[in-house]
Amino acid sequence: MFDEAALLDKLRKIEALHAGATTEGEKIAAAFAAERIRERLAAWRKREPDIEMQYSLPDPWKRRLFIALCRRYELEPFRRARQRYSTVCVCAPEPFHKNTLWPQYLSLAEALQAHLAAITERVIKAAIHDDGRDDSEVRELPEGG
Repeated sequence: MFDEAALLDKLRKIEALHAGATTEGEKIAAAFAAERIRERLAAWRKREPDIEMQYSLPDPWKRRLFIALCRRYELEPFRRARQRYSTVCVCAPEPFHKNTLWPQYLSLAEALQAHLAAITERVIKAAIHDDGRDDSEVRELPEGG
């Protein structure tokens, strides 16, 4: 069955890991992870200038995840006129892009993708057909095709 609570817990733990949680107590207190990351961003901004990074996120769900993650850390994602819908630009210090934002996004996207894949598989088996194997590869077209 769909276990939203387990997914939410996993996503919180990923954020705690990227916030630098080192003890079990810090990992449990994942609610404070976002604040620690915002503090780290503020410290980087005192030492380094913001740079604009462009991200290409063609999957609409992963794009929404990335935008939400940016806004969680009080960053304002944007795109310029005539840029593709899949383009997301963000201004932040380079170390934040490379050491926090992008790695955390990748971890969250992987966890979310695995969860969505499992849900999709269960729904297809329950509502459509219990044989969810991929199609077969053939060398020639079948008769009549």
